[in-house]
Amino acid sequence: MRTEQLTAPLAYHGEGPVRSEAWGGLRRLDMLAGDVLSLAPDGTVARRHIDTVVAAVRPRRRGGAVIGVERGFALEDTDGTMTILEPLWSDDRVRMNEGDCDPDGRFHCGSAATDGREGTGSPYRLDPDGSATAVLDGVTVSNGLAWSPDGSRAHYADTATDRVDVLDHDREGGPTGRRPFVVAPAGPDAPGRPDGLTVDAEGGVGAALYDGGAVHRYAPDGTLDEVVELPVTKATACTFGGPALDRPFITTSREHLPPDAQPRAGALFTRTPGVRGRAVREFAG
Repeated sequence: MRTEQLTAPLAYHGEGPVRSEAWGGLRRLDMLAGDVLSLAPDGTVARRHIDTVVAAVRPRRRGGAVIGVERGFALEDTDGTMTILEPLWSDDRVRMNEGDCDPDGRFHCGSAATDGREGTGSPYRLDPDGSATAVLDGVTVSNGLAWSPDGSRAHYADTATDRVDVLDHDREGGPTGRRPFVVAPAGPDAPGRPDGLTVDAEGGVGAALYDGGAVHRYAPDGTLDEVVELPVTKATACTFGGPALDRPFITTSREHLPPDAQPRAGALFTRTPGVRGRAVREFAG
């Protein structure tokens, strides 16, 4: 199934789409520019610079947003005031990547080394009281993270492993019981590596395949049951939007591409409505 282009290629490295009624539309990221791009219902796009890197964004229950920035977290208030919290590390070769809110209203965002060092990243959890805790270690490229509709499981991609894993949600101890959910084929003919994830209302997992030019939907048992093809290779993340939460939105990147290659890379794509997504979970802080 193919997609249609929704916006111009406005992002160098598009990431992290999420829709909230409180925002009146869809937000996505130009990650390495440190910008949040907001898509209005009339199709116009507003750009706001946040930090050197902006890795993930989710709404707050009190209004505003929680944001993963280069070395930690930031909080946006309802009036747009931005507060960047104390950095979680000092190594400038490690940055935040993607994240999501768990069913208890805590924000999780993972880190990755910019120079490809193995095992140097960790997903961090930001609690409503402002404290932050590493919940896994030994991660290389912390990427997609999304909870099941009932909140009992989290799906997670460390892209370097070529897997999407599943973990049990432990309210006190954090994610536990990590195990493979889908193992993507590796090698020069592989269909791409798992990047951003979304989970729909039926428990299916959508995985954007970086260098694969597609989003794969996996049934709750891990069976591949749908392929959404893109006209560019670097699919980065996916979500659901629209009034019924049944329209997929897919971000793309032109990172590492030659200047004259794939002129539509960096655009936002969509397709005809289908399965419904779950409502976005909000940060309780």
